Amino acid sequence: MNTDKDQKQAPAKAGNEWVALFDGKTTTGWHSYGRKTVASAWKVEYGVLHLAADSKAYGEDSGDLVTDESFEDFHLKLEWKVAPGGNSGILFYVQDQPDKYDRSWKTGPEMQLLDNERHPDAKIPNRKAGDLYDLLAGAPDNANPAGEWNQTEIICDKGRLQFYQNGENILTTTLWDEHWKNLIAHSKFRDYPDFGTFRLGKIVLQDHRDEVWFRNIQVKKL
Repeated sequence: MNTDKDQKQAPAKAGNEWVALFDGKTTTGWHSYGRKTVASAWKVEYGVLHLAADSKAYGEDSGDLVTDESFEDFHLKLEWKVAPGGNSGILFYVQDQPDKYDRSWKTGPEMQLLDNERHPDAKIPNRKAGDLYDLLAGAPDNANPAGEWNQTEIICDKGRLQFYQNGENILTTTLWDEHWKNLIAHSKFRDYPDFGTFRLGKIVLQDHRDEVWFRNIQVKKL
């Protein structure tokens, strides 16, 4: 079992300072997709951001959580865990334009967050925890079980994309080149012409109708 104190991180890059995207007390700096406020299903509890998908509030008021600020080149790091059977994701370069795109995932790529042991998506290629959802698999498969914290880092730097999970570099690829376009053409996103084309956009915590928790969310502009 991995512990927080033993986990490594990607090498820090000189430049702007780390900025907390979540202050541990409020949802300041965030809003729900297509709205100005945060859906009530997102709760702040003891320094943790929790999508309470098992609550009455969820059915009444829910949705993806979106940063107020947009990011170009960035280094994001956070910790997450899902409930048994849970599914969520971290999306980036999302365009918050619900009049044009009814779902956040129609514009922004996603790092999958998943209970690999129980969720059926884990049996589908490129859909395990840490994968670039439906595009590329991460390796090694080192996600902790449901209910345990995982450490994640996403680095987008001049078209070079890196995923770190629990201290290991599990995926590196290049955005926007011919290989990238070919990956999209052979994925579920092939029918969405704007998907994966943006170089500036929002960071999104996905509401996939399952309980998920986030903490220690930080970003550095590169």
